[in-house]
Amino acid sequence: MTQTATGKLSPQTDHAARAVDLAAENQALRARMAYLLEQAERNHSIMTRHQAFDLDIVSAANFPELIGTIFRVLPVISELDSVTLTLVDEDADIRTVMLKLDVVFEDFPELIFVESLDGLGFDLGQRNVYTPPPKPQLGMYDAQRHATPFPRPPAGLQSVALVPLLRNKRIIGSLNLGSCDPTRFTPSLGTDFIEHMASIIAICLENVISNEMLKYIGLTDSLTGVYNRRYIDRRLLEEIARARRQKYPISFMYIDIDHFKRVNDTVGHGGGDDVLREVATRIKNELRTSDALARFGGEEFVVLLIDANLESAAFVAERIRASVAGSMIALSQELQLSVTVSIGVACLNPGEAEGDPAAVARAWVAQADTLLYVAKETGRNRVVSRAPAEQA
Repeated sequence: MTQTATGKLSPQTDHAARAVDLAAENQALRARMAYLLEQAERNHSIMTRHQAFDLDIVSAANFPELIGTIFRVLPVISELDSVTLTLVDEDADIRTVMLKLDVVFEDFPELIFVESLDGLGFDLGQRNVYTPPPKPQLGMYDAQRHATPFPRPPAGLQSVALVPLLRNKRIIGSLNLGSCDPTRFTPSLGTDFIEHMASIIAICLENVISNEMLKYIGLTDSLTGVYNRRYIDRRLLEEIARARRQKYPISFMYIDIDHFKRVNDTVGHGGGDDVLREVATRIKNELRTSDALARFGGEEFVVLLIDANLESAAFVAERIRASVAGSMIALSQELQLSVTVSIGVACLNPGEAEGDPAAVARAWVAQADTLLYVAKETGRNRVVSRAPAEQA
């Protein structure tokens, strides 16, 4: 290095040093720009994926489709190791309706129901109306404290975010996010993005659940709580097609309360309604979860039994008949009523479901109706599963 007599660097050397410094600074700036560009591209990619996710959940037509999309897509696009969803269902209304609509909860092991806000894992006090709304809770994973939102945590789970789902200042549940990266969710992290995502999920959940509730109401008899004729007409076509493919028998019961007009004349229509509700309950108690019970109208009920031949269906029908007749129905402390039912049972065996499903269904129901008429004509309080000529 060349120095002058005064000890200072020569102009040439000083210029070279500055050039080296500028080159190093330029290289650092280029690296910084490359990093920022990479981050911008990554953020743009994340934003694009989340926009597509938003469109997917907004367009979900039913509850299983919405829940399935959340659990299938969100862990991938957000690079998460665990995603669960907790819903507050105080009176089990959501679960009851979804089961009625044939939702298989076993397909969604990360869907959690709690009966109260305490089950969410938030410190929220006693109210379910919040102003301002509670913020997401971010921090290190604690196996004991987070046992409910993460019932099956992945190995190595380190940090979590519990994000409240709010609608009209009410908490309807929480979106629970987990990562094996201990720095992914820290208390100092901004939460605007996950709050926005949770708000969209909350809106979609509320809309889908409301629509499913309306669907359930449209397929349910308001008096007895069992299905109505509209539901069973639709279900018959589905089950005939399924039985045709899988080659198993299905059976159909037509049930009528004997002398029901006399019941109404004796105890009034209010008492008659109580009788209908109790008979529906007793029928339902003898059925499997895979079977379907519906009120066809008036005092008539029908039952669809899946994978049941004529003998097994007749056996179940006899249990129903005995259950209804076996004990009196208490309408009040002072008034009890003896009620019986007559039942016609028809079976659709493999090979008999060919042709137009609607035509097959009509003929099948008509056969059960004819057998019910035989039961009525031959004394009531009985089960008829074969025509008199077949029984001879």
